[in-house]
Amino acid sequence: MSLDAFLVLDDGRIFRGEPWGAVGETFGEAVFATGMSGYQETLTDPSYHKQIVVMTAPHIGNTGMNVEDNESSQIWVAGFAVRDPSPRVSSWRADTDLEGELQRQGIVGIKSIDTRAITRHLRDRGAMRAGIFSGKSLSREEMVIAVRNSSRMEGSKLSDQVSTVEPYLVRARGEKRFTVVALDLGIKAATPKNMSERGIEVHVLPSNWTMERLLSEIERIRPDGFFLSNGPGDPSTMDEVVMLVRELLGRSLPVFGICFGHQILGRAVGFETYKLQFGHRGINQPVLNRTTGRVEITAHNHGFALEAPVDGHFQTVYGPGEVTHVCLNDGVVEGIRLIERPAFSVQYHPEAAAGPHDANYLFDDFVSMMENEKKIGSASRG
Repeated sequence: MSLDAFLVLDDGRIFRGEPWGAVGETFGEAVFATGMSGYQETLTDPSYHKQIVVMTAPHIGNTGMNVEDNESSQIWVAGFAVRDPSPRVSSWRADTDLEGELQRQGIVGIKSIDTRAITRHLRDRGAMRAGIFSGKSLSREEMVIAVRNSSRMEGSKLSDQVSTVEPYLVRARGEKRFTVVALDLGIKAATPKNMSERGIEVHVLPSNWTMERLLSEIERIRPDGFFLSNGPGDPSTMDEVVMLVRELLGRSLPVFGICFGHQILGRAVGFETYKLQFGHRGINQPVLNRTTGRVEITAHNHGFALEAPVDGHFQTVYGPGEVTHVCLNDGVVEGIRLIERPAFSVQYHPEAAAGPHDANYLFDDFVSMMENEKKIGSASRG
């Protein structure tokens, strides 16, 4: 076996390192994550499916891996690149070490690589296709050609690959106040947990069900709200889910979407989406909340965005709406809401378990929206 491993980018740039985790080859979109903690959340977040994640923090793995902190049932990243993995685990909560878990799940990794140089390269050139190669004797040309023959993120429909196969229920903690149906487009475990802590019973449904089957189940459950989760892939491929959301908006069922769900809600009200050159990733993205005037530090992982008017209000077939949140780094729309219908969304992660927690209040906003719709329903019946 070769003692070398290579991270190869679409533009021909090659970085040399050492094999780490599983040995072999893997392909995905190269992105970097800026968190000094929370690598387990990143690894098990289905939104990172088909992505090779480069960790900017040099020392990774010191807390190992444990069952309690998993966001899903497996590691989803296509590959993992670190500079200096910890040789030992230093947490009493650890069930296993990081490299052992990567090997067990067949995740190809690379270590002893200049992650700062890779980050600067991706920061300047944008996210791009990449591959990790170890244990094979390939020429530079062969590796670059293999990367350029791999699939692109544009046009990819990935939610069905990461969604639950069967529906499941997350019960409310304490007194049950509301019932919510959540469409699993790549949902993280922290999301229904945050809702359950607020007295919400969450019915999680698979994304590969037909619109008719989903509507039938929603009518059977009769929820107080509908949630669109985060997830991987290109939102332009999600036509059937967009049609479902339009049907629910027509019924005035409260809708809350995050990340991929934000992009789908945006499409449902009439906006197109586009691929960002760099994307937004990491746990330190500044977002302006236009309602409060506060700047919130938020966790992101998305490569697409809405073509919505940044300067304020817009009109839809469901009445007027407004842009509620804007990224202060590049002016990208990060949140929208309808004014005459109970629906809103944000393009980042209020459930971020490793932090920051500035946006956690959005779950309370969802509760308030459902409370208000219940009052309106009671008044109309009275």
